[in-house]
Amino acid sequence: MRAAQQKEGRSPQARWLQVATVAEDGTARVRTLVFRGWCGPASLELLSDNRSSKLNEIANNPSIEICWLMTKARCQFRLRGFRIELDAELNQKTREMHWQKLKPEARALWAWPPPGEEFDTTVSFPKEIADNCPIPNCFEVIRIGLTEVEMLQLGENPHNRMRWREKQNWAEEKLNP
Repeated sequence: MRAAQQKEGRSPQARWLQVATVAEDGTARVRTLVFRGWCGPASLELLSDNRSSKLNEIANNPSIEICWLMTKARCQFRLRGFRIELDAELNQKTREMHWQKLKPEARALWAWPPPGEEFDTTVSFPKEIADNCPIPNCFEVIRIGLTEVEMLQLGENPHNRMRWREKQNWAEEKLNP
């Protein structure tokens, strides 16, 4: 994955990934989130607004699958795992670290009205939040522990498909594409 990430360079799209969860009614939900960083060899972090429905869905079923297409590298990664709950102290430190890394314009998203609610023309949408502003309570870090990774290289025919699973000690398995 690191090699594929390096091929993507600094393109913002290279950090976009799709996260699948299960809604309360049992249907599948998919959203695009921004990769925020690795926090170990088999865990990564994403940011979300805890007023969105995805956090309730993850609380009810912490299993998550991520699809991450890296177009320049011509690779698709499917990452399976689960949400890792952080203790209060580590959660606060992690939130502070990510908050400080965000640009003021990106921080503004957490000052907007709750996602998914009916649009209200009388409510403002701030353009930025300054560095010295406190972290909003709705700012949430989602840490995902990976249990399985699949890679599909889309270059040659036939495509190359590999899998690594935690329960197999991350041994590489070659699969049919």
